[in-house]
Amino acid sequence: MSETAANENLLGTYLKDRRTRLDAAAFGFGGSRRRTPGLRREEVAQRANISPTWYTWLEQGRGGAPSADVLDRIARALMLTDVEREHLFLIGLGRPPEVRYQASKGVSPRLQRVLDALETSPAIIRTATWDVVAWNRAARVVLTDYAELPPERRNILRLIFCEPRVRAAQYDWDSVARFVVAAFRADAARAGAVSHVADFVDELCRLSPEFAALWRDNDVRTHGDGVKHLRHPVLGPIAFEYSAFAVDGRPDLGMVVYNPATPEDAKRIKALLAERVD
Repeated sequence: MSETAANENLLGTYLKDRRTRLDAAAFGFGGSRRRTPGLRREEVAQRANISPTWYTWLEQGRGGAPSADVLDRIARALMLTDVEREHLFLIGLGRPPEVRYQASKGVSPRLQRVLDALETSPAIIRTATWDVVAWNRAARVVLTDYAELPPERRNILRLIFCEPRVRAAQYDWDSVARFVVAAFRADAARAGAVSHVADFVDELCRLSPEFAALWRDNDVRTHGDGVKHLRHPVLGPIAFEYSAFAVDGRPDLGMVVYNPATPEDAKRIKALLAERVD
């Protein structure tokens, strides 16, 4: 195959590269006279439960586009990582695969150190279902002391709709509530977690008629960025410019950083942090 043809057959080139990197013996395919490294085409087809001829055609760039089911089986057969599976779908079908939601198992020490480096900017890590799983000292002092809450109560929607203290701190609770419900709905769908959050949504609908009414509206929004105003019990009125960030390699997590909106706000937060002794 010429270099030009190989470049045009991105799917076939990628499949061949992935299978030749695998250890045949580790998959139970023995034989001392293997002329090429990795798995043979028919061995990949066997593991993927597809026709050897069809798999050969895929590597050769023949037979048209594969189905999502075939690509998924090949991804499992080749032991692809999530990012490799996504790349396979992008070059094979021109779109990413359907999201497979996995509940978060927390954050790495490295990611926690990123939060801790933001000394005067409250910052949290939340899951796709808006459970707060990590925070820095500024978030604990200025926003909510998540460490004092049991894990099941460290959820932003639960705090907004079920905690009077959090509700009273919002300058425009109605707008905040509508925003978080719409952004939560979008995040859960994007992460493939709609069925996972069904019981939680039912619970909130029972606990809060206001949540139930907003959920029925079916609004969706992105979290993005904006300005948040709070009534802090010590600092009084204070404003933040917030920004939401994806965590690369962790589709289950997002980081939200609240930067003080003015130098004066930053100075007041710094003074409060200096006064508090952990």
